[in-house]
Amino acid sequence: MKKQINVVGAVIVRDGLILCAQRGPGGALPGMWEFPGGKIEAGETPRDALAREITEELECEVSVGELITTTTHEYDFGVVVLTTFYCELLSGTPVLTEHAEVRWLAPAELSSLEWAPADIPAVALIEKAASS
Repeated sequence: MKKQINVVGAVIVRDGLILCAQRGPGGALPGMWEFPGGKIEAGETPRDALAREITEELECEVSVGELITTTTHEYDFGVVVLTTFYCELLSGTPVLTEHAEVRWLAPAELSSLEWAPADIPAVALIEKAASS
C-alpha cells in the first residue's frame, strides 16, 4: 500500500488574479504548476499548515479563507490528499525559494498551464465559479 501524503494548497487571490507556482527541477513533478503549499505536520490543522507553508515557501503572509475542495491522486511516490483553500495575500511579495516561477493569472487563463494532476479538480472548480 502506498504512503498517504496530506497536503494543502493556497489559491491566493489578488486583484482578481490567482497565484500559480511552477515546481522546481529538483523535486517530484518538475516543471508542473501547482497552488503553493505543502505537507500538513503532526498536530497542525490544514489552515495552520497552509499559513506556515506560505510563509516558508513564498515569504508572504496569507489569511486562509473558504475551502475549495479536497482531492486524492495516486502518484508513483504515494497517494496525495490535497485540500485547497482560497487565501488573501496580507503582506509580502512572493519570493522564489522552492519554485521555478510564479505567475498571476485570471481564472479563465488557468487551464493554459500544465497542472499537477492533484490540482486539476480545484482549477476546474475555480474556473467554473469565476464564469458563473
